[in-house]
Amino acid sequence: MKTNSSNSLLTVPTGLLKIPELPPKGIDISTESIGLSLVIPTYKERDNIRKIVSVLSEILDESIPGNYELIVVDDDSPDMTWEIAQSLTTEYPQLRVMRRQHERGLSSAVIRGWQAARGSVLGVIDGDLQHPPEVLIELLRNIEQGADLAVASRHVEGGGVSSWSVARRFLSRGAQLLGLIILPGVLGRVSDPMSGYFMVRRSAIANAVLNPVGYKILLEVIGRGKVNKVDEVGYVFCERKEGESKVTWKQYVDYIHHLIRLRLSTGRVGRFSRKVNFPVGRFLRFGLVGFSGVFVDMAVLFLLSDPTTLALPLTRSKIIAGEIAILNNFLWNDAWTFADVTSRQQEWHQRAKRFLKFNVICLAGLILNVLVLNLVFNFVIPNRYIANLIAIAVATIWNFWVNLKLSWRVTDVK
Repeated sequence: MKTNSSNSLLTVPTGLLKIPELPPKGIDISTESIGLSLVIPTYKERDNIRKIVSVLSEILDESIPGNYELIVVDDDSPDMTWEIAQSLTTEYPQLRVMRRQHERGLSSAVIRGWQAARGSVLGVIDGDLQHPPEVLIELLRNIEQGADLAVASRHVEGGGVSSWSVARRFLSRGAQLLGLIILPGVLGRVSDPMSGYFMVRRSAIANAVLNPVGYKILLEVIGRGKVNKVDEVGYVFCERKEGESKVTWKQYVDYIHHLIRLRLSTGRVGRFSRKVNFPVGRFLRFGLVGFSGVFVDMAVLFLLSDPTTLALPLTRSKIIAGEIAILNNFLWNDAWTFADVTSRQQEWHQRAKRFLKFNVICLAGLILNVLVLNLVFNFVIPNRYIANLIAIAVATIWNFWVNLKLSWRVTDVK
């Protein structure tokens, strides 16, 4: 565990994104359990943080006085949001603040906050006042009445959006429909799968390893948790009054990526992967990326060496083509195959280190490929094409397994 420089800041958990069954023991404050832990993930929210802490404290002091905590998890905002939040802790004793300096991302921020939480019920609300705080009481009431998960939804009675454009409404509904097609067992349980405003019982997600992609973690909670009863409460999504919106096209791309990954991990591929203790879904993605590299290699080789193009020497062309193919494969693997790792290791020196390792491992894989080809062809199967297929398969498994353990180490998270 790593500790922040100030004793009044929470320790930042490290390692797997897994919620413990019981509140963690530590030196930050008393570890006595409470009812609700509400996480507020922030980044550049200095104009909103004081108001949201004030409003949330007023509402919760009236409904569950002394039985809650607010946890601000800030991703080291350049506007010093974390420092402003920290200055509020004397005025609001239920407030705790975590400053993350080596990780980024809203989803992982929420989970890190939950890992440090003492509540039997874990919640999340945006720090930009776009989620109406008064809905908290209805969510909490549903949990008290037996729900494992209570979700604030824009798409049930009483819900809506204040002033969204037609394009944004279309994208939101399209995301919901796409989710129902790809992952009906999960998306069919909620009307607003991209909601970032909900509460869940700690017991429903304890010990599940969560691997969210992008900004939304509700899919992960439903897909990997033991969630039986789900209730929804309508709310009207408000436009922010201060600060800048963080909605981008990347959120929708991450959402689709998340759907596909959950589908692979919770479907037949996922069950087989767990049975044989091998990451089959990740290996399939690695194989598809490698297949794309073949076409990149061939295209570049043609452009460089063909007499009708640049007509460079074959060996030189092959070296350049091979390296460009390796770069192609690395970028795709970094963004897709191992996205759950790279989302928590985004600094340039970490990416450069992964690329260097990937290059060395691929070179070793090429040597292994040649050795296996010759051994199989000369001593086992005297057919050069079958021998080559076997050699490619062995080299692919080698490249995947060693890169998994060295280049993209799941446990190598600061």
